[in-house]
Amino acid sequence: MIHIKAFTFSPISENTYVLYNNEGKAVIIDPGCYFPAEQETLKNFLTDNHLTPVYLLNTHCHLDHVFGNKWVHETYGLELHMHPNEEAMLALAPVSGERWGLPFQNYAGPLHFLNDGDTVLLGDTEIHVILAPGHSPGSICFYIPSQGDLMGGDVLFRGSIGRTDLPGGDTETLLTSIREKLWVLPDETVVYSGHGIKTTIGYEKRNNPFL
Repeated sequence: MIHIKAFTFSPISENTYVLYNNEGKAVIIDPGCYFPAEQETLKNFLTDNHLTPVYLLNTHCHLDHVFGNKWVHETYGLELHMHPNEEAMLALAPVSGERWGLPFQNYAGPLHFLNDGDTVLLGDTEIHVILAPGHSPGSICFYIPSQGDLMGGDVLFRGSIGRTDLPGGDTETLLTSIREKLWVLPDETVVYSGHGIKTTIGYEKRNNPFL
C-alpha cells in the first residue's frame, strides 16, 4: 500500500507529494518548498512518520516544481530523476525565478533520466513512468497501477489542462498526450495534479472543456 501526502508550497501554490509505504520508505515528487518554513514542514512530516526518502522525482522542471530540489539533495542525499527532455527546463528555472521575483539556488547534482515505460520501485510497488509532453517537453506522470493513482504534474487538472504558453509548451502536443496516454487509464484513476485539487480520469473525460 502506497500512502500519498500532499503539501501546497510557495507563492505559486504548487503541490508537492510524498509517497510512502508501510515499511517507511518514501518518494518525494516535485518538492516546491521555497521558504525555510516549508522545508521544515516537509522535514517534520518525514521525521514524525519515521520515513526515509529514497527517490527525488520531478514530473517536469518548471521553477515551482524544482524550488526544493537542492534542499532535498543536501538534506537527504538524493539525486534527481527526471526525463532527459527536461534538462534544458531545469537549467532555465533560475532565470524564470528572477523574472517572477522568486530567486532560488538550483539543484546542480547528478541527473538520472527516466523514460516512457520505465518503472520506479517503492518497496514491492511499481510506479510506472508515462511520458506526456505538451506542458513541458519532457513532462512525465507517475502511475501506480496497483491502486489506481496518477501523479500527473501539470498535464491535467480538474476542469483544465496545463498551460502551454511557457517555453517548450505546445497545446496540440498536450491534448494528444492526454488523449493517448491518460484516457487509456481506468476511469476511476485518481489524478493528483501539480496545482489544485485531485480529480479522476472519468470525471475529466466527461467534464473537461478543453477535451
